[in-house]
Amino acid sequence: MNCLLDTSTFIWWLTDQSKLSARALAALLDNSNSLVLSAASVWEMAIKIKLGKLTMAGDLGDVIESQTRVNGLKLLPISVTHTIVTLALPMHHRDPFDRLLVSQARAEDMALVTSDVRIAKYDIEVVW
Repeated sequence: MNCLLDTSTFIWWLTDQSKLSARALAALLDNSNSLVLSAASVWEMAIKIKLGKLTMAGDLGDVIESQTRVNGLKLLPISVTHTIVTLALPMHHRDPFDRLLVSQARAEDMALVTSDVRIAKYDIEVVW
């Protein structure tokens, strides 16, 4: 299964895995799954770091690079297609980062690993 991690899931995976559901953690630890992080999540974390709402153990770029090496994390760029798919989404969610993640999950046929119950209203596979 291709698993797109939402921003909170990625942060909790690194900092406090007890915040992850048993199903989400199992999906992240299953070596047969591909783990994917969107550029949108990296952007969201950068904004939160700049605003003082998030701290990381090291430079964000180094953390991302380490996760690609250690855990095989793949990075998903934001494409024009991903942004256009947001037009077809109902307004279950107003957060632009989450809407983009839903669009990417839909366009790339990935499961979205998220605790956000509003995202579960979209027509995508949610793992939590």
